Amino acid sequence: MVEAAELNDNDFLRQFEIKIDDHLAIIEYSLQERKIFLTKLIVPEEIEDENFKKDFLTAVFEQIAERNLSVMPTCPEIAKFVRGNRKYKRMLPVGVRI
Repeated sequence: MVEAAELNDNDFLRQFEIKIDDHLAIIEYSLQERKIFLTKLIVPEEIEDENFKKDFLTAVFEQIAERNLSVMPTCPEIAKFVRGNRKYKRMLPVGVRI
């Protein structure tokens, strides 16, 4: 589902966006120096695919990795995703553990 949609980094609103069937899923962020703080995950109830959040977060983390930024997940759902994915734990700033 995520593969067919286009991930957009809306830097004006400071959020990653993906539109699925006229519904907008969002990850809000704050950018400070070389760190990106992922503060909120909003997925409309209408998006019923159980793998959507995982796929959405994976796409966002891949885009962040391309930009060589450290990630600070402040949202519990995003922190849980990082804990479950060793690959993305390496993107945490030095000294930060989740």
